[in-house]
Amino acid sequence: MHTEICHPGFRFLQRKTIESLNIEVGEYEHRATGALHYHIASEHDENVFLVAFRTMPEDSTGVAHILEHTALCGSERYPVRDPFFMMTRRSLNTFMNAFTSSDWTAYPFASQNRKDFFNLLDVYLDATFFSRLDPLDFAQEGHRVEFSEATNPDSSLVYKGVVYNEMKGAMSSPVSTLWQTLTRYLFPTTTYHYNSGGEPDCIPDLSYEELLAFYRSHYHPSNAVFMTFGNLPVEELQQRFEEQALSRFERRDEALSVDDEKRYFAPVRVEEAYALEQDDLTAATHHVMGWLLPRSIELDQLMQAHLLSRVLLDNSSSPLRAALESTDLGSAPSPLCGLEDSNREMSFMCGLEGSEPEKAVAFEQLVIDTLEKVAEEGVPQEMVEAQLHQLELSQREITGDGYPFGLQLILSAMPAAIHRGNPIGVLDIDPALERLREQIKDPAFIPGLVRRWLLDNPHRVRLTLRPDAELAVRRDTAEAARLEQIKAKLSETDKQGIIERAQALEARQQQVDDDSILPCVTLEDVPAELNLPTASELSTDPLKTTWFGAGTNGLVYQQVIIDLPELSEREQSLMPLYTYCLTELGCGERDYRANQAYQSQVTGGLHAYTSLRGSVDDEQQVSAYLVMSGKALSVNSEKLTALMAETLADARFDETARIREIVAQQRARREQSVTGSGHSLAMMAAGAGFSPVAQLSHQTRGLAGVRFVKQLDKSLAEENMLTALSAELTALHERIRSAPRRFLLVAEEEHRDSLRQQMEQFWSEGIVRSQTDFIPLSLPETRSAVQQLWLTSTQVSFCAKAYPTVPTGHPDAAALTVLGDYLRNGYLHRAIREKGGAYGAGAGQDNGDAIFRFFSYRDPRIEGTLDDFDRALEWLATSEGDPQRLQEAILGVVSSMDKPGSPAGEAKSTYHSGLFGRTPEIRQAFRQRILSVTLDDLKRVASTWLSPEKASLAVVTSHKAADALPAEWERIEI
Repeated sequence: MHTEICHPGFRFLQRKTIESLNIEVGEYEHRATGALHYHIASEHDENVFLVAFRTMPEDSTGVAHILEHTALCGSERYPVRDPFFMMTRRSLNTFMNAFTSSDWTAYPFASQNRKDFFNLLDVYLDATFFSRLDPLDFAQEGHRVEFSEATNPDSSLVYKGVVYNEMKGAMSSPVSTLWQTLTRYLFPTTTYHYNSGGEPDCIPDLSYEELLAFYRSHYHPSNAVFMTFGNLPVEELQQRFEEQALSRFERRDEALSVDDEKRYFAPVRVEEAYALEQDDLTAATHHVMGWLLPRSIELDQLMQAHLLSRVLLDNSSSPLRAALESTDLGSAPSPLCGLEDSNREMSFMCGLEGSEPEKAVAFEQLVIDTLEKVAEEGVPQEMVEAQLHQLELSQREITGDGYPFGLQLILSAMPAAIHRGNPIGVLDIDPALERLREQIKDPAFIPGLVRRWLLDNPHRVRLTLRPDAELAVRRDTAEAARLEQIKAKLSETDKQGIIERAQALEARQQQVDDDSILPCVTLEDVPAELNLPTASELSTDPLKTTWFGAGTNGLVYQQVIIDLPELSEREQSLMPLYTYCLTELGCGERDYRANQAYQSQVTGGLHAYTSLRGSVDDEQQVSAYLVMSGKALSVNSEKLTALMAETLADARFDETARIREIVAQQRARREQSVTGSGHSLAMMAAGAGFSPVAQLSHQTRGLAGVRFVKQLDKSLAEENMLTALSAELTALHERIRSAPRRFLLVAEEEHRDSLRQQMEQFWSEGIVRSQTDFIPLSLPETRSAVQQLWLTSTQVSFCAKAYPTVPTGHPDAAALTVLGDYLRNGYLHRAIREKGGAYGAGAGQDNGDAIFRFFSYRDPRIEGTLDDFDRALEWLATSEGDPQRLQEAILGVVSSMDKPGSPAGEAKSTYHSGLFGRTPEIRQAFRQRILSVTLDDLKRVASTWLSPEKASLAVVTSHKAADALPAEWERIEI
């Protein structure tokens, strides 16, 4: 791949071929500035770029986070107000974003189109190294004060700002509060002591001058790391870096870095509170313990820490997780359990949620006793080997179904690059795994780590975070008092200045920039065809096995897809619990702990889920399946196949104590998900009455599902109810395992014949050949609207409005799909995010459920946002229409359709699309219809389908915000 060849402005340092990932990594240094460049050469045509800066804030004003937002609001070569969001719609990108971590800020993007890649590269380089940082952009993105009535100086002052509201939403999550509080004590003196995202009560302390100073001191090539991935020549990339940015800088001698933390000589124990606005505060306390470990840049210690964390916590057979799951001190292990390895020094955490404050001492003793037992008695050798197997599997697997594969590699190497370690070593962990393989032969290895890093380590924190029903009121009162103090000190000139700044900001938000100065791709750059993998049938009746040959790097993926039988409403609501229990409980002679231990030994994991969609032409006609999915290294494929067949045949639902633990854990996770996924949950609630699948999604995965699992958890306090639930799950399993089934296999071509033989060996016996009495799941038709407020403990709101529309096969589906992007780009982003202060807003068509939905995310408003949803449609109807915006909307839809996944992910996606009638031919035809949408089509479908009288509304919000809304809203406690 010739990574030694580089631009003369750079010096080649080293290269390494990593065969397990089929990549070659080169390291380079820019001669003039010292900027480092790591290039991961690959045959992938999805090229990735990232530039990162070491950013180490010394307070919780969110300076690094606000700078990340403001830097993307215009630059020297591109002096438009919003080049980042403008490029998201002028591009065929497969990923665009910016991240603020605890000690770095990064700007990544990815594209499969060469022209598009270099367009984005020019914009990113200019945005980061030559940002304008306009004071009005700081006011919009960071924070500002305005009068509640913008032109009335007698009205009260309010805080506004995108990041301010984003962090209000983020810190509404108890888990976020738990993490920030723990790190504040675990790191008493370094940058990790502070909230890099910003604490809402500290953000208003940041001045514009401090933002500028932080930019000048941190956003310099000498403090930067460039990382790229793909098949573009490294010298061409470096030439662009040099010409567009680096040639204008000289080396800075000051090296920004994080110092090692000053270590405690004795453990620290603290108790703090978090806001929970409900009457019943029992079983709502969190306990967590955290230890500071060695540096993350020492590769062998990093891998040892990962192995130790997995041995202690990976599954229910792991000793520490087993103790946390089975204790009556709390309801579930904390979501903070595990290893944090991205900071300069690693930290290990474990905890409990659903507890009481007075149980803190007993919780700590439980953890110490469990660790002492491991240190004294050790752990089974097969458990250690199983977790080493998991590390090896995660190294080999080609991912890319969430973030692009190249970006995942880059982000995994990022901490080592930021802390001047060895990022190439982090990517090439095979030598470290081999050293670990030798070390674990000593039975004292894991016990030694437990004693050295945990039991004998005094730098330990025990945090108790208890609920406080009055905290939110006190916080709001303090904010109001602070604003009153500010207002009391304002002169008439000051008041006029606030009004004029608000007017200037609104004028800036309304201005139409000349976007022609930005580079763009056009519809002519769009590939003509969808690139989908091709399947073949390995066998028909009775096994019905579909095969995809794919470059899976030595992994095998297997699924059994089962037709869902007719289910009662109660059974439908139980399906999330059933699918989780199916692979988490015991199997045959193995109890659940032995079963999970065996899964870790031979697979990369088993899981099950339900999959439902309306038909291509009628959203009311539903197909429904249960999918059990597994993966393994090819050497373990036979054991994987046998285990999956055994799981379906002999899964045990008699382990009532374990079922009780699982329900409690599911309740905790579901309740925590509300403030992080509020917009998705609000959209589900708004659209629930418009299609059978939407109704079931709301009932099982949405807010109704949260309420169901809370009620189920409460009911299981009665032993007879737990016995009855076990019987229900057993009966449900009997019906599902006798339902019609089919199979999917994805692996490299060389394994095809052996996998077919294994399928015949292990699955043939279980096939029920005569299923004439089988009745598939059918759901009642529905087309009804709601107007609901879902009430929870949150500082911000999540708004949704839904309309019943048409499914994929309808001629108007393509135009409705484009309409979502057109409304977001043309109206909603400016009105709800920039002016309204919400962190996000948008609209989109769900063709599976035949629903068009508007949404907002972490929103300080409700009624104003709902009005903006309506005004967006008025804007569409009364404006002339912009051909450029139409093209941008089409590009956005097409780039999301063309976004690549992992080899296995693309195969699975293609198979399941076909299962629901979305064949490659239908998908290609729909794509062509997208490319043909006109402005007239957008106006026509909006007036036809988005009628106010048919709309449905749902908002996730606080009790306080709900009190200000009219009585006709239905109010529901989550």
